[in-house]
Amino acid sequence: MFWKIIGVVALIWVAMALVGVLVKGLFWIVAVSAVVFGLYLLFKAMSGSDSNDVTRV
Repeated sequence: MFWKIIGVVALIWVAMALVGVLVKGLFWIVAVSAVVFGLYLLFKAMSGSDSNDVTRV
């Protein structure tokens, strides 16, 4: 029983370490994407388009 608990704790620890690495690595990609999308929406709002549809090309 002791080794099962140690194994579960080790598995959770490894999973949390992997999730932390992914979040740290993807944070800047998500941040830059949000800024670019915000600038796109601002451009569409300022362009005087009659449509409110963001996906219309």
